[in-house]
Amino acid sequence: MTNFIPNASRGTAGTPRKGLSKSTYIWLGVATLVLLLFVGGCTSFNSMKKSEIEVDKTWGDVQSSYQRRLQLIPNLVNTVKGAAAHEKDVQLGVTQARTGINPGVEKAEKELLAAAQGANPGQFSPDGQQSMNTEAYSKFDNAYRLYINAVHEAYPNITANENFKGLQDELAGTENRIDHARVKYNEAVQKYNTAIGLFPKNIFAGIFGFQSKQMFQADAGAMNAPEVDFSK
Repeated sequence: MTNFIPNASRGTAGTPRKGLSKSTYIWLGVATLVLLLFVGGCTSFNSMKKSEIEVDKTWGDVQSSYQRRLQLIPNLVNTVKGAAAHEKDVQLGVTQARTGINPGVEKAEKELLAAAQGANPGQFSPDGQQSMNTEAYSKFDNAYRLYINAVHEAYPNITANENFKGLQDELAGTENRIDHARVKYNEAVQKYNTAIGLFPKNIFAGIFGFQSKQMFQADAGAMNAPEVDFSK
């Protein structure tokens, strides 16, 4: 009797075994790769976009703090003018009071208001114009300090004026807000730059057009105290 050996290409019921072709495997591999790239791209984009939005938000906080200080400056100037006129009225008489405030203070006031106008935070954005922003605000900081020094030099009694002291306290609080906002902004920029700089997100960052942003840095001469010279 002849032994029967089943055909290896047939199933248990004698039907042909159907396997996936080589081209099908290739297409499945390609489809899987595309799906992984799509999911990875979406995840990376959303993550980088959130970081970018956080950078913009913290920059807005910096601008808001600067705007608050700029809005206080005219009040401070008017308070100094009123207190100076009153001081002149008491000490020197009405006629001299009408001649205006101390020339050194007047000059410092003009420079302060001009610097404040040039440092309008609405003109700037966290990228592209950062150096211009830093220079403008550095100039404003110097002008503000010069003005306060000029007031103390010319009218020492004004420092006892309640309105002046109140505005000084407000400005001191604003300075703290500005410093805090700058720190938060730099932290957000660091997180964002790290996110778009590490592999594999750096690949998607290039594809989607995400670019690194600059941290807030003080101007080169900002660490030096402004010189008070009323002879010029």
